[in-house]
Amino acid sequence: MVVVEDDEAFRAGVERSLQMAGYDVASFEDAESATRYLSGNVAAMVLTDLRLPRSDGLSVLEIARQKDREMPVVLMTGHGDIPTAIQAIRAGAYDFLEKPFSRERLLAVVARASDQYRLVLENRQLRNRLAESAGIDKIVIGDSAPIRELRDLILRLAPTPADVLINGETGTGKELVARCLHDFGHRSGNFVAVNCAAIPENLFESELFGHEAGAFTGAGKQRIGKIEHAKNGTLFLDEIEAMPLSLQAKVLRVLQEREVERLGNNKPIPVNFRVVAATKVSLEELSHKGQFRPDLFYRLNVVSLQVPPLRDRIGDILTLFQGFLQQASLRYQMPAPPLTPEQHQALLASRWPGNVRELKSCAERMLLGLPIFVDGKASSAAATRSFDESVAIIERSLLEEALRRHGGSVKPACAELKLTLATMYRKLKALGVDPAAYKQSGAEDETA
Repeated sequence: MVVVEDDEAFRAGVERSLQMAGYDVASFEDAESATRYLSGNVAAMVLTDLRLPRSDGLSVLEIARQKDREMPVVLMTGHGDIPTAIQAIRAGAYDFLEKPFSRERLLAVVARASDQYRLVLENRQLRNRLAESAGIDKIVIGDSAPIRELRDLILRLAPTPADVLINGETGTGKELVARCLHDFGHRSGNFVAVNCAAIPENLFESELFGHEAGAFTGAGKQRIGKIEHAKNGTLFLDEIEAMPLSLQAKVLRVLQEREVERLGNNKPIPVNFRVVAATKVSLEELSHKGQFRPDLFYRLNVVSLQVPPLRDRIGDILTLFQGFLQQASLRYQMPAPPLTPEQHQALLASRWPGNVRELKSCAERMLLGLPIFVDGKASSAAATRSFDESVAIIERSLLEEALRRHGGSVKPACAELKLTLATMYRKLKALGVDPAAYKQSGAEDETA
C-alpha cells in the first residue's frame, strides 16, 4: 500500500495504524516520489492527501489509474476540499476520508477497498484462465471426460515449477501435453525435447550435459548441452525408460541440484529449468525389476499426468479425425472427401492401438484416396455390418472400458456412464459382457 502525505507526524500515524493492522506500507511526502514508485512497483492501494507540495493527490490518482484502472485510490481531505474529493470520486477515486479521522474509520475504508480489489484480481485470474482454457481447447481437442480433466490439470500445473511425469501409450500425444505445460506456463526459456530412445549411449552424456573443447576425441569446440539449453524453460525427456542406468544417477543429481557440469569442466553451472518426462511403461515396475533407478522415479513422480488412450475417448474420434482431415487437406492442397457411413462405423468400432497418431495417419490415407485401415483391416470390412451391430460394438466398448477403469465394479461404472443399474445389467447381459472378468483381486461383489 502506498501512503502520500506531506505532514510528517500525520503520515507516521497513518503508517503505524496500517502496519499494526498487517498492511505493508510504502510512504512518501510528495506526489513526485509516489508516482516514481508506482511506475516501477506493484501496489494494491493508494492513500493520498489531496493537497501536496508542488502537485496534488489528483496527479497521484491519474498515475495510479494509468497503472491499473481498478486499483483503489482513497483521498484524505480537509473540510474545504470535499467538493474536489467528490469530483475525484467521479473521476475514479474509491473514497475519501475527511481529516481528522479515527483509526477505526481509516481501517474500515481500507478494508473495504482491499476486499474489493482482491475480488478484482480474482476475477482477472478467472478471466485469464478461461481465456487459456479456450486456447487449450484448440490444442488438446475433445469433449470426453478424460480429456476435459486432462486440460484442467494442465492449466492448473502449467504456472507452477513442479516437475511432471506424463504416462500414456504410444501415440496418445504425450509431447503435445508437455508443450502445453510449457506454453501455458509462460516460461521465458526454450522447450527442449530429448528422445532418450534415439540417442546412442556413448553420446548421451555429451548431449545432455554438453562438453568443453578437447573434452574427448572429436570434441573440437565447446558445446552447450540440452539441459543448459533449457535454462528458464522446459526439458522434455521423452521415453525416459530408455535412459541408460549409468546416466540416471547423474541426471538425478542435476534434477536435485539444478546445476550441470559440462564434460571436461568441473565448474557447476546453475540452470533453472522444469523437467517434464514421459513414458509408455510403468517406471515403478521397472524400478522393482532393477531396470530403472527408484530414486529417479520418485524424483520425477512428484506430479503425474495420465494421457488417455483413444479407445477411452470414443466420443472424440470423429472430431479428431475431421480435424486431421482438414490439416491434411491444407498440407496436400486437396479437397477433403466426406465420410461414408461404412467409414464412420469403422472409425468408431476400431480399438486404435496406435491411438491418435494412428488416427492421423488414417485421415491422411483417406485424403489421398487410399483405403483407411483400422485394426489392420480396410474400412470396407465394416460395410457388411448393420446399424444395430455397429451400435452394439460401440456400446460394448464403452461398457468394457468403464468396467476396466473401475476394476469390474458395476455401480461406479453406472455413475460414469449415467446409466441405472437395471439398464446396465440389461446391456451387460445382451452384449455378453461379464463384469467378473474385470474385477480386481479383493474387490467386493455388488448387488443390484
